[in-house]
Amino acid sequence: MRPALLAQSLMLLGCLACGDDEGPTPVTELALEEVATGLAFPLFLTAPTGDARLFVVERGGLIRVLRDGEVLDTPFLDLSALVSSTGEQGLLGLAFAPQYAAVGRFLVSYTDADGDLVVASYRVSPDPDVADASSAVERLRIPHAEPTHYSGMIAFGPDSYLYVGAGDGGTPGAFAPTGQDRSDLLGSILRIDVSGDAGYAVPSSNPFVGTAGVRPEIWSYGVRNPWRFSFDRATGDLYIGDVGEDQREELDVAAASDGGARGLNFGWAVAEGLTCAEGGTCDRTGFTDPVLDYSHDEGCSITGGYVYRGAALTGLQGTYFFGDFCGGWVRSVRMANGQVTEEASWSALDTGGRITSFGEDAAGELYVLTSDGTVSRIVAATSAARASRTSRSAP
Repeated sequence: MRPALLAQSLMLLGCLACGDDEGPTPVTELALEEVATGLAFPLFLTAPTGDARLFVVERGGLIRVLRDGEVLDTPFLDLSALVSSTGEQGLLGLAFAPQYAAVGRFLVSYTDADGDLVVASYRVSPDPDVADASSAVERLRIPHAEPTHYSGMIAFGPDSYLYVGAGDGGTPGAFAPTGQDRSDLLGSILRIDVSGDAGYAVPSSNPFVGTAGVRPEIWSYGVRNPWRFSFDRATGDLYIGDVGEDQREELDVAAASDGGARGLNFGWAVAEGLTCAEGGTCDRTGFTDPVLDYSHDEGCSITGGYVYRGAALTGLQGTYFFGDFCGGWVRSVRMANGQVTEEASWSALDTGGRITSFGEDAAGELYVLTSDGTVSRIVAATSAARASRTSRSAP
């Protein structure tokens, strides 16, 4: 049902349990409940497995801890002396290692003074709310020609390997061939093993290991600026929000049962969404099309989100939420057999613009972050009245 996102979708989502007299009533209306304000351009939120705290990445280089509804005064980590935040630069990503509670290791991605995208690991200090800043180990560095299109999303997959989003580097010329050039790391989703104490290893199961002229770190390619990807924690399916150039925004989905995007070519810079990037006709042979795209009449920069796997929003489990930075809206889709089966537009979640990221806590509940410094939880509408009692401004 594209492009119209009709109210019937909400009714359909609310009737997932129709005909069943037992169990709670499915949620049909949502709201945003503020949990923190006054943050400095928050770009990401996550939490270690089994941890009640929230960790928020600020663009300028701080990682803040939200515990028991409060933003702690002392940052978890301060990288502001290392991070450049010109253009689209900044502290971009955070990923806690599997078994973080035991190993205390986490990774960050940021842009440095040279404009390179850097992935580094750190360890927590004896104080669980403060990292050991002296424990830095650089794992990966990707040079960029321009201060744009970094992505910088990092996440551990179900296989415990680290997946890294590398944008096309903003190479001069709107349709430079970076995404189709596999001799460098740009315009790709990478898959690396960072379980060692230094650097990284390339998993032998990566699709291009042993292929001449192709970087073996590449898992999939043909992306422009994958601004947030995520794995469905129940199925392992990979969802990628890829920001377009000047025509279309796209959502790519790769089922774990089909290889989880292993070796896929998503088409940039030949294709943009379901169209040809330079207009007219183009050869799309071998490309994996997005499951949906939308024009810049509706927004300008997709913000990828998460498949909901929490417990608070009854009936919405398995629903993928995403938004748009310019449009400020939040929409959702449900997938079946590689196809979008339901779409919905949640007007009550409209922020008015500048959605920088979504976040997921350890329990699978979802959050919306905006550049004005606000972090909000997606809740059932009846829970929204608690917002004023659960939010606190950052110090």
